[in-house]
Amino acid sequence: MVKFKLQLTRQDVGFVPRRIIIAGYTGRNQEEVRAHINELAAQGVPAPAEIPTIFRVTLDRLTTDSETEVVGEHTSGEAETVLLVDGKDIWVGIGSDHTDRELEKVNITASKQVCPKPVSAEVWRYADVRERWDSLVLRSWVGESSREQLYQEGRMSAVLRPEDLLAILRRRLGKLVDEAVIFTGTIPLIGGLFVPRPYFEAELFDESTGHSLRCVYRARRVDAS
Repeated sequence: MVKFKLQLTRQDVGFVPRRIIIAGYTGRNQEEVRAHINELAAQGVPAPAEIPTIFRVTLDRLTTDSETEVVGEHTSGEAETVLLVDGKDIWVGIGSDHTDRELEKVNITASKQVCPKPVSAEVWRYADVRERWDSLVLRSWVGESSREQLYQEGRMSAVLRPEDLLAILRRRLGKLVDEAVIFTGTIPLIGGLFVPRPYFEAELFDESTGHSLRCVYRARRVDAS
């Protein structure tokens, strides 16, 4: 079972995840959202019927391991803040919605299900960063074995605030939101193209304190031969 700790106190978080919810196209600027949809459509990913999109994958996809395995040749991560929701208690982590990009052109849910969903073991209380949420910096890097290329960079002001996203999810999913790990959507890729690499690092950086949450992992391809 995946366990989480508060970063500053190292205390265990009494949260037991029951399900994973993945939200997509959660940008605040609708023009940018449409541009992102068109960007993905150019790479073969079908446009959604409704936004934000909501996907479910099985709980066994969740991991805090630094080494993971994938089957497809064309898989890649995306940096996303992750919410742990337990009634009124909300914690924030950082994770990666690792996805099979070839399968995504055919079946988006399956493309997410076949890949691990890495998350940070360390979290913050959302209440502790709520007031400065929009200024938090989200970044990711890719490479063969370490940071080689800055892949994403932006502020959380680009994405729906947690309380706004949760209100949407509660309207559409009801009680399923409680005891869920929620991937809250990503920011655009630098250059606009997926870059499948084994190494992926995501960071949520708080400039006011100098603290960061990190999710760092390598996705090793399973050789079927």
